Amino acid sequence: MTSCEECGFGYELGSPEVFAGQVTDGAGAYAEPLLGAPAETLRRRPEPATWSPLEYACHVRDVLLVQRERVLAARRTRTPFAEPMGRDERVEHDGYAEQRPEDVVRQLQDAALLLAHALGRLGPADWDRTLLYTYPERAERPLRWLAAHTVHELRHHLLDVRRGLADRVGGEPTGRL
Repeated sequence: MTSCEECGFGYELGSPEVFAGQVTDGAGAYAEPLLGAPAETLRRRPEPATWSPLEYACHVRDVLLVQRERVLAARRTRTPFAEPMGRDERVEHDGYAEQRPEDVVRQLQDAALLLAHALGRLGPADWDRTLLYTYPERAERPLRWLAAHTVHELRHHLLDVRRGLADRVGGEPTGRL
């Protein structure tokens, strides 16, 4: 995958120094839509099979925490297996739709800081350390790719959050990020 057709994200695996800032900036962008809409609107799914804006935000928070653990595992172990996070099960098991939006915003920012700190501590050789990742297909991926993929998750799901809110208020999502 070199780019995401839906959100326009390009998987440029260049300068690793930028990833930590992109993670914290990306998480910070969730504050406005999550704090600017009523909780009932954030909890409502646009369609039964489509997550609500709050569920997407909780997913992103958990992605950041899981990715941090994967970075740390890749530093400890040679090519560890990136266990799938159980994304669909977490929605129900963790009660994503019942969480308080202001808590999720804070947790998202904290999770971003934790991941950014781990990324910021990687030395030049660490960026080429690998893990066995199962998405989009099973492949050995360097930490550089994991960082870019995480930034993509942040941007793509912010678009999903905005779409979910636009569906509720009759507006249009802001488009490509």
